[in-house]
Amino acid sequence: MDKKSNFFAYLGRMKYIKRWSLMKSTQEENILEHSAMVAQIASALAMIGKNIFGKEIDVNKCSTLAIYHDCSEVLTGDLPTPIKYFNKDIQSAYKDLEGVSNKKLLNMLPNELKPEMESYLFPDKNSIEYKLVKYADKIAAYIKCVEEVKFGNQEFSNALKSNKELIDKMDSEEVVYFMKVFAPGYGLTLDELE
Repeated sequence: MDKKSNFFAYLGRMKYIKRWSLMKSTQEENILEHSAMVAQIASALAMIGKNIFGKEIDVNKCSTLAIYHDCSEVLTGDLPTPIKYFNKDIQSAYKDLEGVSNKKLLNMLPNELKPEMESYLFPDKNSIEYKLVKYADKIAAYIKCVEEVKFGNQEFSNALKSNKELIDKMDSEEVVYFMKVFAPGYGLTLDELE
């Protein structure tokens, strides 16, 4: 119990890792803010799946997975999407690097906390909760693009289009519902929201 851990201190530094580093933003976004947004959207998708479509989904697990989904980037940084997905070799090497980063973070924890945290840092990629977090991650990127373009930043026009195309290809009734019911509000002004 006297052993000190830097795990959460490292995660606290997520606020210093900027997203969209190759693009000029009207509002900068860091990975801590992004993770909170993904958690909100993932929990919404989980609630939609559970309460509207009658699926067995653990809403809390989905939200927690989302909170930790990018924590490896506190050690790796946020690699811009065009670089991360440039080719299969880079994509594979980056996934390996994320795994090494998550392992390093996991090893900072007291042994009693490792098993549960491991389920979030190394999730079951076949679970519905994991899939909903992946969908929420793309929706969060789309929303960022909507907001940037709304404020006149055409730098995000192509990203808006490509993210929308990715979302439209998702095989998820939760995503379709969210995009129809909730997504349009992100393009509105404060007065229009009222």
